[in-house]
Amino acid sequence: MPIRSAPQRRTRAFHRAVAVASLVCAAAALAPSTANAHVTVWPRSAARGAFERYVVRVPNERNVPTTRVEVHFPAEVRISSFQEVAGWQLQVLTDSAGKITGAVWTGSLPAKRFIEFPFIGVNPKEGERIVFPATQTYEGGEVVQWSGPEGSKTPASVTTLTERPAAGSTAGSTAAGSGSSTPLYVSLAALTLGLVSLGLSLRRPSPS
Repeated sequence: MPIRSAPQRRTRAFHRAVAVASLVCAAAALAPSTANAHVTVWPRSAARGAFERYVVRVPNERNVPTTRVEVHFPAEVRISSFQEVAGWQLQVLTDSAGKITGAVWTGSLPAKRFIEFPFIGVNPKEGERIVFPATQTYEGGEVVQWSGPEGSKTPASVTTLTERPAAGSTAGSTAAGSGSSTPLYVSLAALTLGLVSLGLSLRRPSPS
């Protein structure tokens, strides 16, 4: 067995340290994507006073189907219309004045799947955020209330309100139903770096 020199041992130890650190970073970056599988309304940022196409995104986190989804709309948002979703029945909830206050979708969403329910609304001209509490019902009767504060196990979806772009600006609100892919790219890059570094650290150096 060849005897490694001190520089070779230091290089091997460095490669191992980089591999471990990279894999830890990758795991940390991927963790939010799995822990954040809640009922959410997209986009998470929208302009004040603007017409917005929102999407209720519902993942199924159980081994039985989701059969019912109920969302209550912020009083400040004026909802105008809904998009039909195949296989799901829509019930629009209104108050005594006829204003749309919520919606109920009933159908069947199998395990390990997600579905999206689009609708259009007009954002308020003032305020910092709007909140969309939701209820998810599973086959068998289990009910999850997505209405808690941020940071809780069952948080309500929150959309931050921003200033409207100036006239002629190409900037706009985040496309409905789309989330930033940056964390995923970062985690995949970190994971790749970790695997490459681990491979280098395990590679036997050539005999002196």
